[in-house]
Amino acid sequence: DPDDRSLRKVELQVLIPEKIRQKSRNEKCAEEVKAFTACGKDAGLLVVVKCRKENAVMKSCLNKWYHDEEFKRQCTEEYLTERSEFRRTGISRKKSKEKH
Repeated sequence: DPDDRSLRKVELQVLIPEKIRQKSRNEKCAEEVKAFTACGKDAGLLVVVKCRKENAVMKSCLNKWYHDEEFKRQCTEEYLTERSEFRRTGISRKKSKEKH
């Protein structure tokens, strides 16, 4: 049923948290992730020692959004919309993006 809004255990414990992490990494904390990535590329194997500050800032940002209830609700709604669309059409969001 495309309009079913109930969530399975795997959706609550795996899929939605994955979406939250992905969105926070790509949208909310993009600058922090970029700074840590750049530092890591420069530091090489010494990344653990040389990039502590960048890592702490990035983790703090990601943690903030992961525990933000409004952001969780937003990601859950987005997931339910995507799932409903998939159930209606049989086309996943990834595949529909590739066609455009």
